[in-house]
Amino acid sequence: MSTARTIRRFTDEPVDDATLVRCLEAARWAPSGANAQGWRFVVLRSPEQRAVVAKAAAHALEVIEPVYGMSRPAADDNSRRARTYRATYELHDRAGEFTSVLFAQAHYPTASELLLGGSIFPAMQNFLLAARAQGLGACLTSWASYGGEQLLRDAVGIPEGWMVAGHIVVGWPKGNHGPLRRRPLAEFVNLDRWDNAADGLVTST
Repeated sequence: MSTARTIRRFTDEPVDDATLVRCLEAARWAPSGANAQGWRFVVLRSPEQRAVVAKAAAHALEVIEPVYGMSRPAADDNSRRARTYRATYELHDRAGEFTSVLFAQAHYPTASELLLGGSIFPAMQNFLLAARAQGLGACLTSWASYGGEQLLRDAVGIPEGWMVAGHIVVGWPKGNHGPLRRRPLAEFVNLDRWDNAADGLVTST
């Protein structure tokens, strides 16, 4: 888990069926509220569906650039931020070249969307971890959230009563995995009360 960083740059090598299915198998073993398993995993890899993914990615980029103040970095800029942005732009530019999986969750009227997320997000995390375990790279995108949802819904034929929960691009990575950079655990953990540091339970490292 500490090396399962987001991968945005992929080789041209396709993901074989057996490897992809192992990721999907891992997803279905995730927790599900009341064991309802009201989920659907749609693999997008035909040329037609990849073209739709490319459109969704391009539309999302138009939205997120002003939100995050992003722009394409200069060729001679090798700062950490520039490298991250460069990988982000490469993923958006090549979005139609890779296999991806759309995750949908049945909407139960008695549950909030946040609560329903608890029955689909673990499946997505299982998929990501299984991808990492097999040497794959993966990126959980926000393309459906930033204006691409209707494009994807229409292309896939998602019926009413189902929510698009997430979209993961998967492939063989350029470069290496991890390690991840995270702030110390002590910054996130409290004991009994919000304002009470968990001294003695976790260290500051």
